[in-house]
Amino acid sequence: MSISVEKEKAIRERMARLGVSETEFRETFVRSAGPGGQNVNKTSTCVQLVHVPTGLSVKCSRERSQLLNRYLARKILLDRIEALQTGAVAEEKQLAEKIRRQKRRRSRRAREKMLQAKRARSEKKTLRAKISPSSESS
Repeated sequence: MSISVEKEKAIRERMARLGVSETEFRETFVRSAGPGGQNVNKTSTCVQLVHVPTGLSVKCSRERSQLLNRYLARKILLDRIEALQTGAVAEEKQLAEKIRRQKRRRSRRAREKMLQAKRARSEKKTLRAKISPSSESS
């Protein structure tokens, strides 16, 4: 199996757009794990790709072919570099922080205030209830 010329060209263009060169990658090949039979046990088809300036690392052993795994690893790593450059990582951190703040325990005063408001609301609702026939006759 081989990668089409269009896909290789697209990867090179994307690398140029992001300002990443091939020399910034450190690529190693290791043995894969999982299904694949004897091919997996004998050949090093898993690709480990590290972008040295950012320290981002990717391991890809999705396919049985080393060539396809090299392509996929580059694609995944470029996705991460792009997310890092566009600030998507910062947005994700902000969202996680927001969720953490929402889940944080309330202070005792805030809890008491909330429960007091709930009781007041409950009393209002009980006053709105229909009068039952048994209480009218008394």
